[in-house]
Amino acid sequence: MDMSFSKEDEAFRTEVRNFLEAKLPKDVAHKVHNGFHVTRPEIMAWHKALYEQGWITPNWPEAWGGPGWTTTQKYIFDEESSLAGAPRPILFGVTMCGPVLMRFGTDEQKNHFLPKIASGEIIFCQGYSEPGSGSDLASLKMKAERDGDDFVLNGQKTWTTSAHMADWIFCLVRTSNTGKRQEGITFILVDMATKGVSVKPLITMEGGHEVNEVFFDDVRVPAANVIGEVDMGWTVAKYLLGHERMGGGALGGVKKLLTQVKDIAKEEGDGTGGRLWDDATFRRKVSESEIELMALEVQMMRLLAGMSADREMGFDASMIKIRRTEILQRLSELKMEAVGYYGQPYLKEALTDDRWNEEPIGAEYANALTPQYLNNRKHSIFAGSNEIQHNIIAKQVLRL
Repeated sequence: MDMSFSKEDEAFRTEVRNFLEAKLPKDVAHKVHNGFHVTRPEIMAWHKALYEQGWITPNWPEAWGGPGWTTTQKYIFDEESSLAGAPRPILFGVTMCGPVLMRFGTDEQKNHFLPKIASGEIIFCQGYSEPGSGSDLASLKMKAERDGDDFVLNGQKTWTTSAHMADWIFCLVRTSNTGKRQEGITFILVDMATKGVSVKPLITMEGGHEVNEVFFDDVRVPAANVIGEVDMGWTVAKYLLGHERMGGGALGGVKKLLTQVKDIAKEEGDGTGGRLWDDATFRRKVSESEIELMALEVQMMRLLAGMSADREMGFDASMIKIRRTEILQRLSELKMEAVGYYGQPYLKEALTDDRWNEEPIGAEYANALTPQYLNNRKHSIFAGSNEIQHNIIAKQVLRL
């Protein structure tokens, strides 16, 4: 497989860099690079800039506003955006619900939702996990009972990322208890402003507010909001999960983390008067992670090329999800090791309050290292834990 970039690809890379240089606010990039809180208005402003450029939906077909990029161009865009410090838009609608609508939605549903998802008029969050139903989604219990032209929803979703920022939520609900557990599940879209929907924040161990609990108390939802067929939502769910695992498979952020580890090691001392980067043991650990990242990049490019030829992701998405999260977490540990005791202080207000004007303890990036390290532990859990992904591979590949 030829991993070199063509002249056209390098010209596209230059175009992306020029766009980022012109449109990405320097203060927002500074926040991203140093782990500071990025506000919803700042995220939505970046969403608007990408939308006006025609770049917010890189994986959508041109018929629905996609830019018509090749697999390589999508890869370059993600990499350059991460390296530049661009904030990640809230992309549950773009990367998950959008593809589901294109595959399973009616023409009316597509025409109503897809343009609004692209423009940012509607921001989606994902309602899959429940208390006791995380990786084992087939055990979900949230009920949806038919009442005329509506479904009435009762139950709870948890670990719902960005629910406090979202306008709509796509949910898996239990519409029947007959047959196998995977049967009787329906995929439905719910307006978060509907009476009976309430959101409660879940504060994660680093003190951040990213995930939430969402409660549904006699929430009436039009049956027209069902995507696909009633009781057949498991097929839709599996299709979406492949896109979710690949959405977490982009490597730009991991590459940026690798670069940061190297840069820090070249600045920080080794405790004996030299540079940490001069320590052969530390360099070996960084090199091992870099080699694994290079191998993963080849695997991912092969998968993306297959997807461009309309090949289903299958177990490949599980393999990439596992390796990406393992490398990400290992690099997070190396970054903490590189900074040493300066990684211990954590002043939440310094990261979340724009009025904070105290001098940082050590380098400016150091204050965010502990919360970033703690937050990165989630990557091997969400989108189906790595243990679940190993089971999928064992069943589909090894036939165990």
